Amino acid sequence: MRSSAADGGSAGGVHRVAIVGCGFGGLFAAKALRRADVTITVVEQTNHHLFAPLLYQVATGILSSGEIAPAVRDVLRGQRNAAVVLGQVTDIDVTTRRLALRAPDGSARSIGYDSLILAGGVTTSYFGNDRFEQWAPGMKTLEDAHRLRDRIFGAFEMAEWEPDGAKRGAWLTFAVVGAGPTGVELAGQLGELARRSLAGNFRNCDPASARIVLFDAGERILPTFSERLSRRATAALERLGVEIHVRTTVTDLDADSISVRDAAGAQRTIPAMTRIWAAGVRAAPLASLIAQATGARTDRLGRVAVTADCSIASHPEIFVVGDMMDLAGLPGLAEVAMQSGAHAAKVISARIEGRSEPPPFRYRDFGTMAAVSRTSDVASFRGLQFSGRVGWLIWLFVHLVFLTGFKNRVTTVISWAVTFVGRARTERSISARYAEPSRTAGAGAALHSAATNVVTGDRDGHEG
Repeated sequence: MRSSAADGGSAGGVHRVAIVGCGFGGLFAAKALRRADVTITVVEQTNHHLFAPLLYQVATGILSSGEIAPAVRDVLRGQRNAAVVLGQVTDIDVTTRRLALRAPDGSARSIGYDSLILAGGVTTSYFGNDRFEQWAPGMKTLEDAHRLRDRIFGAFEMAEWEPDGAKRGAWLTFAVVGAGPTGVELAGQLGELARRSLAGNFRNCDPASARIVLFDAGERILPTFSERLSRRATAALERLGVEIHVRTTVTDLDADSISVRDAAGAQRTIPAMTRIWAAGVRAAPLASLIAQATGARTDRLGRVAVTADCSIASHPEIFVVGDMMDLAGLPGLAEVAMQSGAHAAKVISARIEGRSEPPPFRYRDFGTMAAVSRTSDVASFRGLQFSGRVGWLIWLFVHLVFLTGFKNRVTTVISWAVTFVGRARTERSISARYAEPSRTAGAGAALHSAATNVVTGDRDGHEG
C-alpha cells in the first residue's frame, strides 16, 4: 500500500488533519482551519462540493451541475495548507492513525493523521426494502440528479411516442415517495414543469395532463414544520395539480407501477413509469466503519454517538460532524453540518495552540424552509412563520448566501430568472441512460427499450 503524496508525515511537528468528505461539514471545517498551523488533507470520493438542497433543481432542468457542484480544488485553491485527494476510505486504523484509501484507478493508498474529521453525510434509506432502489431511485448525489432528469424528461418523450392512451398515462404519471422538504420541492417543480414550462413543446401528448402523486406515511406533509405552514404548502401543491396522499405506505414497486396501502388498509396499484424516493436517509457507510474501529454507539439511522465537542468519547482525536453524528437529537440539516464542522476545527486549533477548548457545541437554529413552487415557499425562523412570495424571497436570499463561489451565484440567479420569471428550463439535455431495459420486465421492458430509440434514432427505431 502506497502513502499519498499529500500525507506529509509529521515532519517539523506540523499537525496533520484529515477531513473525509467535502460537503457542508467538511468544507466548513477545512475553511475554519485556514489560518491554523496544520496540514489538511481533504479526502473526497468525487471532485466536487455538492450543494445538496438544490439537487432537485438539477433533476428538473432548472440548474446545471456546475452551479451547485463546484470543484473542491477550485474552492480551496487559495488555502495553501489544504490538499485534496480523490479516493474512498476502506479502513481506519485508529491505533496507528492511518486511513486506507482506494484511489480512482483502484490502487490502494494510505494517509496518516493526528486529528480526523469525518463528514461523510448520508445515503438513501429504503427502510429494509432495498429492492425498491431498482425502481425508485433516490436523490443524494449529482449522478442521482442526472439519472432522474433523464427519466423525467424521457418520460415526456415516451408519452409523445405512445399511441395507447393507458400507456401514455403511465408515462405521464410521476410518483414521489416522501413528503419532507425534498419530496415537496420535487413534486412542486414537477407540477410547474408539466403545466407551465413544457407548454406547447409536444404535439401528440399534453404535458399538462401529467399526474403528480405525492405519498407519505405520516399524518401530513412537511411534518417538521408547523401545521399552519403544512396547510399552506398543501394548498400550493394542490394548485399545481399535485395529488397528496398522507397516511399511505408503499408496499411494492415494479417496472411500471407503484402499490400503496392507505390508513384504512385499502391496497391499490397505480401505473407510473417514473418513481422517485425521497422518504428516508441513513448515515453513509463510513459511519459503520468508524463505529466498528472505535466501538462507538450508533443510532437507528447509523449515526455515530459523539460527545459535546463532536468527538468520539474513546478517541478524542476523531470528530464526526454533520449528518453522520448523533448528538442531542440534532436534525440532518446543512446548517448543523456547517456549524459542527466549524466547531470541530475550533477544538483542533485550540488543542494545538495550547488554549482552552471552546464551550460545548451549541447549534444555532437559523430556521427551515421549503420551496413549494416558483413563487411560493414556507419558512420558519425562531417562532416566525413565512409563506407565499415573502417566504420565497427569503428562500432565494438564504440559498444564494450559502452557494459556494461568486460565479455560481451569478449564473444561478440568471437560471432562476429564466425559469421563475419566464417559463423555460435551460438544462433539459438527456441521454439514453434512463432507458435501462435490463432493469425492467414485461411490458415495462419494451417501453424502456423503445425509449432508447427516441433519443438515439428515428421513429422507426433505426439510427438516423
